[in-house]
This record gives sequence, C-alpha cells and structure tokens, in this order.
Amino acid sequence: MRRGILAVDEGSTGTRAAVVGEDGRSGPSFYTSIDVSHPEPAQVEQDAMQLLDRTLDVARQAVAWAAENGVEIAGMSICTQRATAVLWDRETGRPLAPAVVWQDSRYAAELAQLAPEWDRHLWQATGRPVGTRAPFLWAARQLERLDVPAERVLFGSVDTWLVWHLSGRERFTISATNAVAFGGYRLREHAWDQEWLAALGFPAELAPPPQDDDGDYGYTDPELLGIRVPIAAVMGDQHASLIALGALSPGQGTCVHGTGTFVGALAGDEPPEAVGGLDGVLCLVAWRSRGHSRFSLEAYTSTTGSALRWLTEDLGLFTSAAEVSALAATQPSGEATWFVPTLAGLRTPVLRPEARGVLAGLSLATTREVLARAVIDGIAHAVSDTVDALRTTMDRPMTHLRVGGGLAASDALLQSQADFTGLTIERVADSATASLRGAAYLAGTRLGLWPSLADAVAHRPPDRIFEPGLAETDRLKLRARWQDVLAVSLS
Repeated sequence: MRRGILAVDEGSTGTRAAVVGEDGRSGPSFYTSIDVSHPEPAQVEQDAMQLLDRTLDVARQAVAWAAENGVEIAGMSICTQRATAVLWDRETGRPLAPAVVWQDSRYAAELAQLAPEWDRHLWQATGRPVGTRAPFLWAARQLERLDVPAERVLFGSVDTWLVWHLSGRERFTISATNAVAFGGYRLREHAWDQEWLAALGFPAELAPPPQDDDGDYGYTDPELLGIRVPIAAVMGDQHASLIALGALSPGQGTCVHGTGTFVGALAGDEPPEAVGGLDGVLCLVAWRSRGHSRFSLEAYTSTTGSALRWLTEDLGLFTSAAEVSALAATQPSGEATWFVPTLAGLRTPVLRPEARGVLAGLSLATTREVLARAVIDGIAHAVSDTVDALRTTMDRPMTHLRVGGGLAASDALLQSQADFTGLTIERVADSATASLRGAAYLAGTRLGLWPSLADAVAHRPPDRIFEPGLAETDRLKLRARWQDVLAVSLS
C-alpha cells in the first residue's frame, strides 16, 4: 500500500476508521463504541459531542498507522448513520440538544395525522411517505424552546456535523445520500421540498444545502487530524455498502447487517414507477456524482444487531452475538419457538411503529440452544420480509444477495436467510468494513486512485456462498407460519 484513503465509518452504535489502499483493501480497523440512550420508549438519543470526539480518536489512530507504515493519505472519506439529527451552536461548536437517532419515533402519532394529506405528494417527489420520523419536525420543536439567536443555530445530519468540524468549520452542507434519508429531499431536483418543510414548521433557510456525494467538502483541519487532505466523499452508510458490495448494475442486491439490517438494490437512472406500493420500500439516491444521481430501492428491519445487543448486554441472556450464532447452529429451524424482533416498531410488510417484540412458544423444555435458534431465525425471517417486498417492487428479478456488516459473520444467520428467501447469499470478505470501503472507493475514484468504481470493486475478494437448503414447499410453509406468528404479535 503506497497511497490510501483515510476512511471513517460513523455508525449508530460505534465509529471506526481505517486506511483503504490502492488494492481496495482496508488496513487495520480502529473502532470504539458510542453510547445510545432511551429516555422514553419511543425516544433514541446520542451525545453528538461524544460522537465527534470518538470519531476523531479512531481517525487519529488510522493516521498514525499510515505514518508508521509509510502510506501516503491522499484524501478522506466519511460515511455515517443516516437521519440522525444534530442541532448546534455556530459560535461554541457544541450541541444544543441530544442528537435524535434515526430509530426515534416520538412523533409517529403526529406524523400519522399528516400522512393522508402528504403521502401522495411525498411519494412522487421524495420517494418516501411521511413515515414515523421527521428530523425537521424535531428541529422545529427544539427551536421553539432554545434560548439561542437563530443566526447562531446550525442543523443537519451526522455528516453535516462531522464535516463542519473536520473542515475547520468551513463547510456547512449535507451529502445527497444523507439528505434523502432525512425526508423532504426532492429526488429529481436535488433540493429540499419547501412546502413540506413549511408544513413541519421548519425554517427552510436553516436546512443544510445538499451536495453531490463526491462534491467539495473542503480540507481536513490539521489541528484536528494532523494532516490537510481533501474530504473527497461523504455518504450515508448503506449507500456506501451498495458500492463496496458491488451493486453497480440495476437489479443487483445487497444486504447489510448492522444495528438494523438494510436490503438494497440499484434501480438505475430513474426512480421506479412502482415505488409506494408496499410499506417500507423506499426509493433513494444510491449515490450522486458529478451532478448525476443513480437511484436505488431500500427496505430495512430496524432491530437486528440491536436486538442481539439487547439480549446480550441489557438482559445478559447470552455472552455475545457470536455465542448466539454458535448455539443456534446446533439446532434446526423449527415451528415451536419464535422470536419477533420488532423491538422498535415494524416497517415491512406493514407499517406499525407501535409494534413490539415477541418471544413465544416457550416451555420447560426450551433450552438456550432452542432460544438462540429462535432469535437467529426470527431475524432472518424479518429480513426476508424486506427482501420479498423489494423483489415485488423491482421491475427485474433479484437472483442473489451480496451480504456484509457485522452480523454477516454468523453462518447460521446467512444460511437461514438463504433458506427463507430461496436466494443465493454471498458473504463478501472483510464485510464488516463494507460501508467504510464503499465511501473510500468513491473518494479514491474522484482523486484518481482508481479509474472507476468498477475498478475499485474488482479487488473485492470472495468469502463464502450460502445456497438455499430447503425444498420450495417447505420454505413456503415455514414462511407462511412466520406470517401467522407476525400477525398474532401485531394483534
């Protein structure tokens, strides 16, 4: 590795940094966790200052590694959790309130009242409905109670917050792939929907200007990182994974297991006409480069990795996610014990933000192994629901999924996914860094490390293929039984 991209991946529960070299691989990954708080059942918050400090810490470790190993850092890339909103003071640079995380649904009931009037307009213009969260509504409510002059208030997503600091407070903007997740971003115009922002009571002049994902984000502040290089690409994490996992042609699908699990597929140069037909299937900007947007479809299950964290760290039922996977591997899939991981609401196949998780079918004969299998299969079934919804919305077949993210390390989970979807599942090597590498590939293509994204992705090494192991009749029977359990849990 002679040259590389300093790549930062700021996720919902942790932040990591590494240097991605010209061979497409990442160097050592430096990681630290980020605290998440739940003041009320529907509220999810983070400390934006902690988020910044810990991101700087891992980035500095990656810079030090590059210096020790003679690697020239040509530029920086940033990918972030999406739709997490931050308000801060322009003068002090400090947050004015806890950051509200994308899983937060405190305004779901109020937004539901707006849906009949606004859903049709928003589906057509922005590729998504009113939904269960609205960062602009949260910001409008915060602005009502803040004792700070409006000219000192800055607002944006996590990428807005990080870029503003990393660029020495020179760049105030939001990448297209983060803007589309905020809601209110007009897909074809690359601009905010002024009417929707007004309906939420948010002053449009405070909205961060949208920019191409490989646009001008300034240069890193040497006082923060010790280097001055261009911030060459900024993306939402799931969009970066589309690139890293090789979904560069329409119809290719990806699945990224993190705090939640996101299933996406590249749709092409125009938004598909069928968007809006199924709950939870959204049309997004896959990435925007040189003034041109490519579009994607996406659906997600909000509590997969976070469900395992809850079971292990909060309840202490297992020591780790790896233990859950190992215990599950000792048991076959069954129909007696079920885990429905709707711990933060349900989006697909039906929108139910008030849905809660269920553990059913327990008896005195239930063992930890059986419980672990139920947890793994419950996550796989929930993810399969999003895959099915995406396939219905697409105008072309999906033949297989490339899978990445932390939970993709579980063989038991990926085999269940293959069994329940009937699709070939390909786990990509170094899949835990897919988001980090995808943003780095976009930055490196802009800076000339690779001629194209296809050249960058060509170095992606294979890992393991999981083929469906169930007969089609058995698969359909098991999936139908899951739908019955899901329906009972919702009632």
